[in-house]
Amino acid sequence: MNCKHCNTAVANAFCGYCGTPVTLKRVDSHYIIHEVMHVLHFEKGILYTIRELLVRPGESIRRFLTEDRSRLIKPVIFLIISSLLYTLVTHFFHIEKDHIVSDATKYATFAAITEWIENHYGYANIIMGLFIGTWLRLFMRKSGYNFYEILIALCFVIGIGMLIYTVFALVQGLSGINMKLVSECVTLIYCMWAIGQLLGGKRVKGYILCLAGYLLGIVSFWMTVELLAALVDRFKH
Repeated sequence: MNCKHCNTAVANAFCGYCGTPVTLKRVDSHYIIHEVMHVLHFEKGILYTIRELLVRPGESIRRFLTEDRSRLIKPVIFLIISSLLYTLVTHFFHIEKDHIVSDATKYATFAAITEWIENHYGYANIIMGLFIGTWLRLFMRKSGYNFYEILIALCFVIGIGMLIYTVFALVQGLSGINMKLVSECVTLIYCMWAIGQLLGGKRVKGYILCLAGYLLGIVSFWMTVELLAALVDRFKH
């Protein structure tokens, strides 16, 4: 029998040249469970990743960037999963409008973009991370991290931020108490603390600059959205 992948003669269950199995396992419940566990990196644990990012975010991210990338879940996947959880909770309790900065009455296009962001927080957060990362790179040039490393760090930090929003959205959905302001304050404090640990050298000035970069990134993101919407509406008419 020859390998279906590289056409090398095979005498065992796996190809000795490329490692491809002779017979693929059927897709069943065990296959689905294995794939989900692989995506979530359960061999190390999504709970482990969350715990490390909550307890020692700066050290955990620094170790991921410079030493060991096998202990934490892949950052982009982590951000997308965290954002998806938030979307599911807010849609289930119908409280999306209480958690998003929106002025959809200004422009029809702005309303459409806002709705897209609301339904695709994972991708929107990655785009927002580009803005935040640009400001952080500008303010924290002496940190030694390049733009792409800062962007990866933001995937972890914003991911935890989305989980914090998710917890408060769940509390709001169950209790009926508006938790918007509390969730925003807690998330902002966490992001400043986490980014400051990594880029700010644990100095007060570093934390302040990280907070400024984070806020300017969010503001510039939404200003860009409004500018883009205004331009599209203008040319449509």
